[in-house]
Amino acid sequence: MSRPLHTLPKAHLHLHFTGSMRHSTLIELAREQGLHLPDALEQDWPPKLRATDERGWFRFQRLYDIARSVLTRPEYVYRLMREAAQDEVAAGSRWLEIQVDPSGYAQRFGGLTATLELMLDAVEQAARQAGIGMAVIVAANRTRHPLDANTLARLATQYAGKGVIGFGLSNDERRGQARDFERAFRIAKRGGLLAMPHGGELMGPRSVAQCVDDLGADRVGHGVRAAEDDWLMQRLADRQICCEVCPTSNVGLGVAEEPADVPVRRLFDAGVPIALGADDPLLFGTRLLRQYELARDVYGFSDAEVAELARQSVRSSTAPEAVRKELLRGVDDWLVGPASPPSPE
Repeated sequence: MSRPLHTLPKAHLHLHFTGSMRHSTLIELAREQGLHLPDALEQDWPPKLRATDERGWFRFQRLYDIARSVLTRPEYVYRLMREAAQDEVAAGSRWLEIQVDPSGYAQRFGGLTATLELMLDAVEQAARQAGIGMAVIVAANRTRHPLDANTLARLATQYAGKGVIGFGLSNDERRGQARDFERAFRIAKRGGLLAMPHGGELMGPRSVAQCVDDLGADRVGHGVRAAEDDWLMQRLADRQICCEVCPTSNVGLGVAEEPADVPVRRLFDAGVPIALGADDPLLFGTRLLRQYELARDVYGFSDAEVAELARQSVRSSTAPEAVRKELLRGVDDWLVGPASPPSPE
């Protein structure tokens, strides 16, 4: 007997804006606008990906850009966020931090500032309608010039305390050293934002260390490769720097061959805080709840350990203190509540 995971209160700290779109919404919006989707995004969905080489990553980015192309009107942005919030609530998520790069939409929505304001308004409305707490991480693109990151960091700080809580760095970590973006993260930190760069996904533990040492990371997006270095894991544990681990994404991009190869248990046992994340459900085919199912079914986590994963996600979030306390109480209540009988075969 085990407790239902969808009733476990949790926070979701690693979800990308475009990648949060429902597959059904992608299909509907593409048909509505007469846009052609490749087979990988339609009948062969979810796509078979492997991004551990340059060609594979290019294909991943191409599919991502095609998906982004259907979001041509403000009402589509509002719909995406409304549906994302609904999906979070269904998974038991009560706090969501969603990552956006406004530069990917700036040309169609009137520039960087107008685009970010549109997204923040969509987030605020979706949160209110769904009854979930939500905040935004503005993310720079590692494949673009660091000066672009500086611009985004300055923009993000203008909305600190107005929906934006952090500054990130995403895309192919094999391109662009962390230190190249040190100034952007300094701007963000000075403006009151947390540092949340990606690292330790396509590259090894050194990538995670660079995020911590060069960018002052408060959390690390992915960070899973830290498990290859005991000393680094100890650093993360000692400083309670959370790794936003996305098992399905790791398999989908070829970072791990099978879910069992993702070292969630190793990181957890080393004391590294973990926040399970779905990354890009649109391309990987699963949402947050599946990551918790893997913790239980593949990594062998007991209900008490699954509850601790949920607590770590809440503690590592930027949710207001009152919200954190409420969620942590909810986790405790879930753990002492009755377990469900196994489903009949």
